[in-house]
Amino acid sequence: MENYQRYQNGCRPFLQGEEYPVAMAYVPWQYWNAVYDLEKGLAYGTIFPELNKPFLGVRGGLR
Repeated sequence: MENYQRYQNGCRPFLQGEEYPVAMAYVPWQYWNAVYDLEKGLAYGTIFPELNKPFLGVRGGLR
């Protein structure tokens, strides 16, 4: 009954870290290849072309 009352207002309850299992992350190896020049790197927010992934979606996903 307590969980029902917590969700009743439409908000999920705050969960503490101990309630989540330990996760494993996959991080691909970053190779030092071509890099952007300073001006372009500052404009894109990265000097690595392979990390330049602009957000093209809208609310709710790509359209």
